[in-house]
Amino acid sequence: MKAQPRKTMETTGSTRPTLRSFFLATFGLSWGAGALYVMFQDTLDGVFGPMGYTNPVFVLMVYAPGIVGVLLVWRHYGLSGLARFFRRFALWRMSMAWWLLLVVGMPAVFYAGAAIKGSLTEPFPFSPWYAVLPALLPMLLIGPIEELGWRGVALPLLQRRFTPLLSGLLLGLTVAFWHTPSFLLSGTKQSAWAFWPFFLGVVAISVILTPMFNAARGSLLVAFLFHAQMNNPIWPDAQPWDMWLFVAVAVVVAVVNRAAMLDRAAAATAILGQVEPDDAGTGTGPAPSRTRHVRTPQATRPSPAGDVV
Repeated sequence: MKAQPRKTMETTGSTRPTLRSFFLATFGLSWGAGALYVMFQDTLDGVFGPMGYTNPVFVLMVYAPGIVGVLLVWRHYGLSGLARFFRRFALWRMSMAWWLLLVVGMPAVFYAGAAIKGSLTEPFPFSPWYAVLPALLPMLLIGPIEELGWRGVALPLLQRRFTPLLSGLLLGLTVAFWHTPSFLLSGTKQSAWAFWPFFLGVVAISVILTPMFNAARGSLLVAFLFHAQMNNPIWPDAQPWDMWLFVAVAVVVAVVNRAAMLDRAAAATAILGQVEPDDAGTGTGPAPSRTRHVRTPQATRPSPAGDVV
């Protein structure tokens, strides 16, 4: 009897069930942990302390997308595939304009929002200044882990079915909805914020990051750095104005990059990374096609560019 090929994320027809599995597992793990915390809050607070960055329940809730994403890659590709998935951290090439937006433009939004709010002149929140160094660890080690799932798995799969613009909107709506319980838990940042500006701001941030992610050929490094910028503790308090400004920035980014945002061929759809020692160009587009074929019982179908199955 002829052996059936191993089903991967690249097998034709597997994108939809893989996305469904990712979202269901992510919400189940994260919201399930949150529900348990609510039911046994006094006991868990007595063991782990109040809800926050040092509480393991909070960390599990935040890590859920990353955990699920990594487990799905391991399930479909094994350890060797997982190593190639993490190789996407070595992708960094994109145009200088995108790097300026990431390094300078995004912080500028927070300062502009603080100026509107009137909090721009508030003193630096850390004294002495080097007290900020321990606070930078959660910025790098908590929130960005989400991107192993959101941009590591979900966005590439969405972009196989939809344009980058629609994919960014759909993922942004999902991520914003996923954050909803944090507004109901005391001790989280969101519990002190207005809901709708944050919700719309998260959608806008997803739209901004999508063409940047595609320009860097699906770079996990860029996704991590972008998320870290959003959580940087040194930026002034600008809620809710920073979120409204991110909405405006998203509109500008979508209009300026409308050709790429509406072109599925410009999307980064690879789950497994390929590092090019010297790619032909500026690094502002998707990786060159390297297509191999998977034989299914019905026909022989190509896998998306960049993945070898």
